[in-house]
Formats: sequence, C-alpha cells, structure tokens
Amino acid sequence: MQSSLSSFETQIDAGQFAQLIVAWQQQHGRHDLPWQREANPYHVLVSELMLQQTQVTTVIPYFERWLQRFPSLQHLAEAHTDEVMALWQGLGYYSRARNLHRAAQQICQDYAGTIPSSTDELREIAGIGAYTAGAIRAFAYDLDGVIVDGNVKRLFSRFFAIEGDLNTSAKQRQIWQLAEHYTPSADNRSYAQGLLDLGATICTPRQPRCHNCPLLLHCQARQQDRVAELPQRKEKATIPTRDGYFLWHADDHGIVLEQRPHQGIWPTLWCLPEIDAATAAAWSATTVLHGCFKHTFSHYKLQAQILVANATSISTTHPQRHIAWSQLDQIGLPAPIAKYLQRHLPNPLPST
Repeated sequence: MQSSLSSFETQIDAGQFAQLIVAWQQQHGRHDLPWQREANPYHVLVSELMLQQTQVTTVIPYFERWLQRFPSLQHLAEAHTDEVMALWQGLGYYSRARNLHRAAQQICQDYAGTIPSSTDELREIAGIGAYTAGAIRAFAYDLDGVIVDGNVKRLFSRFFAIEGDLNTSAKQRQIWQLAEHYTPSADNRSYAQGLLDLGATICTPRQPRCHNCPLLLHCQARQQDRVAELPQRKEKATIPTRDGYFLWHADDHGIVLEQRPHQGIWPTLWCLPEIDAATAAAWSATTVLHGCFKHTFSHYKLQAQILVANATSISTTHPQRHIAWSQLDQIGLPAPIAKYLQRHLPNPLPST
C-alpha cells in the first residue's frame, strides 16, 4: 500500500488532513441529526442502513418513526416481518429492511444484544459491509472506522486529482487505501462526520463551495482548475422499458394480494398478483383494464397495466391473501402499488 500512496503523501500528511477536517466539522458540520443525539450503536445501525442510497431529509421521518415502534434492538428482533416491511414502505431498496431485521436477530442471538465494535465481527452480521462496519466503529464507538461512500469518493477524486471511472475495481481499491491511510487514531466520530459533511454540503457534485472548504489550499483539482471535470463521469446507458401485468380482484371489504418471492423486484412484499405477457394477451378479449401506472427502477422502467380479474382467473404461483382495506398499512407494499391502492380505496372505507 505504501508505494501506491507515495504520490499522494507529498501533498499533505495524514495528521494534518485529519486535523483540518475535524476542526471544520466541529465548527461548521452537522450536529443536529436525530441519530447524532447520542452515541447509540443501534441508532447508528438503523440510520446507516436507511441512508444507503437515500438522502438525509428523506430518512429523518422514517428513522424517528422506526425508533418509536422499535426502540431497541430486542424490539426489532422480535417483530414480525410484515410489520418491519410496512414501516419501511416508501424508502425503497427493501433488502435493507430485511438485512436490518436479520441483523437484529443475529446480534441478539450471537452477541447478547450488544452490537460489536470489532470490524471482523461486524462484517459477519447481515447487511453490514465495509462502509457500514466503519461507520459503526466511528459513530458509535469513536474508533478508527474507515468509510467510503459517494461523498467521500467525490471528495477524494478532487482532492487527489484521481482520474477515470471511480466505480472500477482498481479505483475502488485506490480510494479505500487512501481512506484507510488518512483515517486518524483519535477524534474518529468528528473526522468521519466531517468527511460526509464536506461531501454533502461543500464538495457537492455541482457548483461546489470551494472557498468554504478547509482543504482548499491542498486540493489538486482546485490547483489544476479541474473541479468541474472531476470526478469523471461515465456516460449513462439508456434505461429500457418493460411491460408488467397485474390483477385487480377486490370487493367492499378488501383486496387479494400476493407475497412476492425472495428473488426479483419487491422481494417478500405484498403486491397485486402478477401474470406474464402471454396470459395477459390471452385474456385481452374478455378482461377489463382497471388502470395503469409507471415506475422507474435503477435498471429499467416498468409500464404496468392492472387487469380486472374474477375469482377463477386469480390463480398464480405465490401465496395470496384477501387483505382488508383497513389493514393495508400493516403490511409491506411496494411504493407504486401502495399509491395505486390509495387512489382506488373505497370511499368511504367500510366500517370494521
């Protein structure tokens, strides 16, 4: 590692780098986020999984509702899966909720309900990768936790003038090596938060506020007038559109939903029963179109049609339940399905 970092070490030593970030964070960084109010490892675990691929402003109300319902790791471990998924509804990337639930159960079983601080032990827990392990060490225990997320990659790309696609294996290794080298042995909570805060509020993707950055005098992108150029962006591929066909079988009391399989989109969530294109085409002459919706995933766009089904045409291969309208908030639903159901709820709802 030493030789691969030699070209970077001449710019600024690790101690000075950390001191600049810590001093800036203590004066200008974020200190009022809900998960910062106490160094609670459970709060850190919940917030870190929620914050994966989700903005802070979106996460805050979910985090607060989560702690109201599951105030401790034990409460979460004992919860039913449907309740966990229902509370996560709308955050997307539902594997995070399943991992968080499994992690709570695993920690209660293997670590007597105490989240470990060892990197090796943390990496053995469901849903905890290198970044989350580092975040738990830094934010929960004020230990030397190495963190690299999108903010850190952008900051390092500019500060060290790292060229090329940052998502390649070689660039990922390089940035992780830099992050490990520059992580201090003290003030780790402030240092880690400072890295994230700089990326989120100063070294932003567009129109960064360079004059407010504590690293300004040492930033290679700034010295080379390449701030707008770095990090270099890979041209995005066109996202394809796919058709989807779902069934509507409802009455005044509720609606038939099926639980999605563990693989594919919306795993284990409750959804309108889905049929394939061939079946939908065979029904086209006799089936009534109930409605449509569109939804964009990371890798394709879904163009969905909802077909009215009768009792004899509802058969699919997945578990189904007739769920009361009043109980829809007690199960996990994909966001576009939840929105569609909300628009078509009986008005007024039948009394229970």
